[in-house]
Amino acid sequence: MGVTSKSNGIKKIIIVGGGTAGWMTAATFSKVLTNYDCQIVVIESDQIGTVSVGEATIPQIALFNKILGIDENEFIVKTQATFKLGIEFVNWKQKGHRYMHPFGRYGVDMDAIQFHHYWLKMYQQGKAPDIEKYSLEALAAKQGRFNRPQKMGNSPLSNIAYAFHFDATLYAKYLRNFATNNGVTRKEGKVVDVVLRHNDGFIESLRLEDGELIEGDLFIDCSGFKGLLIEGALKTGFNDWSDWLPCDRAVAMPCTSTEKIKPYTISTAQDAGWTWRIPLQHRIGNGYVYPSQFVSDDEAVALLTSQMETAPLSDPNFLRWTTGTRNKSWNKNCVAIGLSAGFIEPLESTGLHLIQLGIAKLLSLFPSKGFEQVEIDTYNQQLNLEMERIRDFVIMHYKVTNRDDTAFWRFCKNMSIPDYLKQKIELYQNNGRIFRQDNELFNEMSWLAVMHGQGLQPKGYHPLVDTLTEYEIDRRLKHIQSVIDKSVSIMPSQVDFINQHCKSPTYTF
Repeated sequence: MGVTSKSNGIKKIIIVGGGTAGWMTAATFSKVLTNYDCQIVVIESDQIGTVSVGEATIPQIALFNKILGIDENEFIVKTQATFKLGIEFVNWKQKGHRYMHPFGRYGVDMDAIQFHHYWLKMYQQGKAPDIEKYSLEALAAKQGRFNRPQKMGNSPLSNIAYAFHFDATLYAKYLRNFATNNGVTRKEGKVVDVVLRHNDGFIESLRLEDGELIEGDLFIDCSGFKGLLIEGALKTGFNDWSDWLPCDRAVAMPCTSTEKIKPYTISTAQDAGWTWRIPLQHRIGNGYVYPSQFVSDDEAVALLTSQMETAPLSDPNFLRWTTGTRNKSWNKNCVAIGLSAGFIEPLESTGLHLIQLGIAKLLSLFPSKGFEQVEIDTYNQQLNLEMERIRDFVIMHYKVTNRDDTAFWRFCKNMSIPDYLKQKIELYQNNGRIFRQDNELFNEMSWLAVMHGQGLQPKGYHPLVDTLTEYEIDRRLKHIQSVIDKSVSIMPSQVDFINQHCKSPTYTF
């Protein structure tokens, strides 16, 4: 009893939609389910375009590639990738101000107390420089340097945190090759009807445009914003977060680069919304995320074009969405992964991570044909919690600001916020305390980077910091800063590193 019989196992997984979400899912399943008797089919249509502008990532993507056994240099070459050490935020706190949200950590914790409390005490007295001076990734980014972690004991060079900028379309093609070489079947076609079982409303089969019926046990919806299965067929419902995150449009246009490749993304706040600049080896990705209630599409294109360093290489690519999440990412025998599950604007590059998270949670709760409700509920609870935590982190960029120079920024500054975010802000304002809860994606260092960068100032610091004398704290801070400065100085430039290890020729699949 309680043991899943072989005959009750999932025999056929149908993934609807290719793109990054579909092929990340297919590639992972093809690797992990190698010895599991299960057919994997991806249905995608060349007639249906994919979003494919998710070109900036966070460090978790390296773990995803490692699980698949992907050679990093090969991946970089074939996706025209560059390295990313963080995000620079320009004009967010106020016009003319900029700060870095770097990957990695600040300084070194001391006597079980977080480093930033010691820094806070000295910084509040004008006796320590900005927190960025204690981040290897922030300093290396600004100097255009990059290296992979080196085996050097306690050196900061042993723990360099990084992610990538890459061409999302090329990444999807790369993973498609990976998956199909691992036995995944790609089916060209467009789903025109979803057949539900009469007795329980589960998905039984999909009808393609040519009339073919595709049956399956587990259906993965990677159909993008429209949610063809999760919403179109199962009517799951949607939780709208637009009141907190009013940006609901984006326009993207690439251009050629006129300068050395920076190892970081740039996010620049505009009068309403913000623009991104993402450097790849063969081009620069540019985009403008904006609220339709404040900015028209024509105005968005004009602003983005005016701020690009060269003429656009393509026509504008428009995206439209409602920020929020499905009431359930997993409903009956259908799991939505990627944009079909929900969307939080790309400000902190979390799109691919949410795909990765959905896949990982699904594998940890991989069902039998019985589809136990407690497993489905657990999946939905965990995904919803993670989405809410990321949502709150992104909301903070808009809420915590000195800007009130436009109607958009006045709206953001005065809007109500979720209770979780309110508590985070109050904790930090009192004595600089930051706690990571429920293993949420963004750790204490990320919250610190944005809270401080956006201008939030604590009234105090952790009282146990006073167990060390100011002289001793100052000595330690200067030593840490010196070690980081020296470590950064011996790192090669990103351009030299790429030229030596992973320069992309013109590559076609």
